[in-house]
Amino acid sequence: MPELDGLGKMLLVAGGLLMLAGIVVLLLAKGHAESGPLSEWFGWVGKLPGDISIKREGVSFYFPLTTSIVISVVLSLLIYLFSKR
Repeated sequence: MPELDGLGKMLLVAGGLLMLAGIVVLLLAKGHAESGPLSEWFGWVGKLPGDISIKREGVSFYFPLTTSIVISVVLSLLIYLFSKR
């Protein structure tokens, strides 16, 4: 099945990218602390204008809308640039 060969390679690349994204998220979670390794570079993540944060008594809701859009655009550009042959 030669047509599935490309699919397998694409899934391996996607898995690798997801693994890297997971590592970045873990580092960013530690980076929100004052002494985190990435707090200087990625301190803006989740704090952009347009990110929704609602805190009420006993309930808090947070949706990083603008951060999600920025990350989506950057990843889309990277995928577009690397998919060109």
